[in-house]
Amino acid sequence: GVCSPSRAAILTGRTPYRNGVWRWIPGNHSVHLRTSEITIAELLKEKGYDTCHAGKWHLNGKFNSDEQPQPDDHGYDHWLATQNNASPNHMNPKNYVRNGEAMGLMEGPSAVIAAHEAAEWLKNRPDKTRPFFITVWTHEPHLPIESAPKFMAPYAHIDDEGIRQHHGNITQLDQAFGNLMKAIDDQGFRENTCVFYTSDNGPEGSSARGRTQGSTGGLRGRKRADFEGGIRVPGIVRFPNYFKDHAIKAGSESDIPVIGSDIFSTICALGDIPLPDDRTIDGADMTPAWSGKPIDRSVPLYWRTHVAPSDCRVALRVGDWKIVGNEDISKCMLFNVQNDPQETTELQEQHPEKFNELQILLIKHDAAVKAEGPDWWQSEPPRQKKARKPKKAAALSEGKDTTGTFDVVKGGTVTAGGLGTMLESTGEAFAVRKLDKPITGAATLSVEFQADPKQTKTRNAMLVFGSKPDQNHLFKVGTAIGMNAHVAYVGDWGAVRSGGTASAT
Repeated sequence: GVCSPSRAAILTGRTPYRNGVWRWIPGNHSVHLRTSEITIAELLKEKGYDTCHAGKWHLNGKFNSDEQPQPDDHGYDHWLATQNNASPNHMNPKNYVRNGEAMGLMEGPSAVIAAHEAAEWLKNRPDKTRPFFITVWTHEPHLPIESAPKFMAPYAHIDDEGIRQHHGNITQLDQAFGNLMKAIDDQGFRENTCVFYTSDNGPEGSSARGRTQGSTGGLRGRKRADFEGGIRVPGIVRFPNYFKDHAIKAGSESDIPVIGSDIFSTICALGDIPLPDDRTIDGADMTPAWSGKPIDRSVPLYWRTHVAPSDCRVALRVGDWKIVGNEDISKCMLFNVQNDPQETTELQEQHPEKFNELQILLIKHDAAVKAEGPDWWQSEPPRQKKARKPKKAAALSEGKDTTGTFDVVKGGTVTAGGLGTMLESTGEAFAVRKLDKPITGAATLSVEFQADPKQTKTRNAMLVFGSKPDQNHLFKVGTAIGMNAHVAYVGDWGAVRSGGTASAT
């Protein structure tokens, strides 16, 4: 249902509450993928594989720190990663780290950078006869979305800028993945390389506003929910020269359900690696499904998402039947998801025996999963919604006002144009004028603003007011386009998340 748990399940074959990564991981959080877990990268490395990770990591809170394990502690020879999202957005990120070294500004779309890193690593390995394992986890299309103009160009006919940005982001991701596949093909690895392509969760947001335009195809719920819209995601496997009993026919489809933890067990099966026998492995070998045969599952398909809506925190599926429950499994719903993937028809009354059977199984399985993992999910204190004290903002350079409208301009130039005046800059800038008398009581301030239509890069705009004309004493209230939000904060752009936000178009 969410990002970090899905990644941990893929790497370990173990469901998230069992492997300890039970939630998405904020920066500096205590939750992390422990070294006591066994990852597929570690098992393959022991078998002689070269290993590489590129893109989002999101399996620790203390990223690039000795206080928690990093990608190289989990079996990766080479890594280029970020803790969570690309910053400040997908274009020209500044927060990539390569093998422990902060890289600063890297130019280009984040997904293209990650795919290029993997391709270059593959090409420059000392011994190209060795087998390899690569994970490329792109930031696109997670917020904050920002797409290169060339990838938005195919959607120029769409009036909604949010849709153009979202669709451009998908095209940006598609280009990156295509680049990586071409690199594998060009180096002669196509026939004997198995490629898995999937997503960590369903689409973010409501799809009705801004850049969060991802589609569930009509499925119920979205990211975070344990309804199908939150957990049923694209899954593609390419293996042209599968050398065992189950050939994958190009263009074939299967409706046999698989889950992220199955990737671990499947790779072990492909590599003749025994599954660890000292722990529960939730994933199953999915290769029978590649030729239309059933999967032998000793552990049922199961989901628990800590930030899900209250009625769909936990779910379990056996065959065509799926039960979805609240936090303590006291209220549940039964669906036949093979016949009703949209989960429109609740079947508890029509099939009481099946409902009771699955509810008992869900209660038992849920308790066993939570008992095996670390109990830090039980002891975590309630989240306190407390604004952080904003950092002191750097001073802006002297600006210029050619219209005589403003008393102080910093960081840019004011000219006539637009709705009356135009503020142009290469970074942050503000223009303010002194009030005739101070405001001591309640007041209403209003402003109209719009981005320059000639700009190719997104510009945010704010109403600015305060007691002194410098960054540290000015309130900013307005539109953060890339965040799909209205925001209020004090200081420079780096302080925006310590203020208030409200979703908006």
